[in-house]
Amino acid sequence: MDWLTPQVVTSVIVNLVVVHIILVMVAYLVQAERKFSAYIQDRIGPNRTGFDFGLPALKFLKGCLGFGQPLADGIKFMLKEDFTPSRVDKVLFSLAPVIVVSPALIGFVVIPWGGSWDGVLPWFSGDLSLTGGTAVRITGADVNIGIVYILAVAALGVYGVTLGGWASNNKYSFLGGLRASAQMISYEIPLGLALLAALLAYGTVLPESIIRLQISEGWGVVAQPLAALIFFIAIMAEGNRAPFDNAEAEQELVGGYHTEYSSMRFALYFLAEYAHIVTSSAFLVLLFFGGYHVPFIPGLKDLTSPDAVSVWAVLAKFGVYFGKVLLSVTLMIVIRWTIPRLRYDQVMSMAWQFVIPVALVLVVGVSLVIYAGQATTWNLLMVNGLVMAMTLIAAPLIPKSTMNRKLPLYGSRFSPMPDERVRTQSSESLALEDRPVEGSAPVAR
Repeated sequence: MDWLTPQVVTSVIVNLVVVHIILVMVAYLVQAERKFSAYIQDRIGPNRTGFDFGLPALKFLKGCLGFGQPLADGIKFMLKEDFTPSRVDKVLFSLAPVIVVSPALIGFVVIPWGGSWDGVLPWFSGDLSLTGGTAVRITGADVNIGIVYILAVAALGVYGVTLGGWASNNKYSFLGGLRASAQMISYEIPLGLALLAALLAYGTVLPESIIRLQISEGWGVVAQPLAALIFFIAIMAEGNRAPFDNAEAEQELVGGYHTEYSSMRFALYFLAEYAHIVTSSAFLVLLFFGGYHVPFIPGLKDLTSPDAVSVWAVLAKFGVYFGKVLLSVTLMIVIRWTIPRLRYDQVMSMAWQFVIPVALVLVVGVSLVIYAGQATTWNLLMVNGLVMAMTLIAAPLIPKSTMNRKLPLYGSRFSPMPDERVRTQSSESLALEDRPVEGSAPVAR
């Protein structure tokens, strides 16, 4: 039993805790997205289900905020008929949702959620230490590959989407799977390049070391804002989030790769999207937003220092890290309900004609600065600013595609036939009169 060390026990506990936190977050992120969209569209959103536990002080939880909606949705998914079309590949059809959700639920294990802990519990007196005096890392797996593991796991998500579209034996699903695979593979390139620009500056792939470097030298987003922006765009495209959700465009593909799915198998696809944005947001926070660190607030700054190893420090770091993740996810939700969906050709041309070239130039610029031994925050910021300026100058010179130009519809009111008189005004007499209809209630003006 030599393998059963305090670090192994701690990692198992952290994995169990974080998995359940993410599953609860996923359920209530769906609720939050519905409320956000309702607010943006001047609606109310879910406001029927809730629970107040019989306490008058908690009466506001019942109904008005709809806190019971995720539970109602879960029960609905479990009770719905799990229908399987007759001509699908049944093995792959059932396996695809599992392949989609698994990477999102195992990618977080190398994230250092709470720094380190000395094993001492504050409610015990004396020198008792549960870890034998050795500090343990509050992470799911204390391995030295770190970032490489996250990249390897994230790349597996495309297989579930592609298999789901292909195994459904449905043309809409097949097209959705093709779109998803092409989009995810395309945006993995700028994601890797933005990550490479960050890792070149940090000089390490260990998550804890990356956070320590940001604490001592400044957050990554300050030194490399363009790399952070490219990384954010790429993780949204990787997760099929709007405005990049062309793989499941309802107007064109019904539901895309999950058209034939129902019940809990459809729910797995739905939940995998939110689990993916939680995990990718944790990755973004690790690389560019200082992980669990909070500067400028004296008490919280000391608690979120890597050298703070008490239970209270671990809890504070946990809270700070998940708070930053929630801010990132909230930004993604607001973007979804603010920016309209891009056309598929626009999504792909944006990747290959804009994002990838910019990321390549950025990596070259960062590499030159590091090679010259001048990798300071100010110099890296200047490189990012220079690449941004070059991008703005070169953007008008990029040839625009004409494959989606408007074609006139012969005989329509916008393209009438020769000698044809177009009449767009209604010929109904009632529509041309500005008076109330007899017998109707007066209209308040």
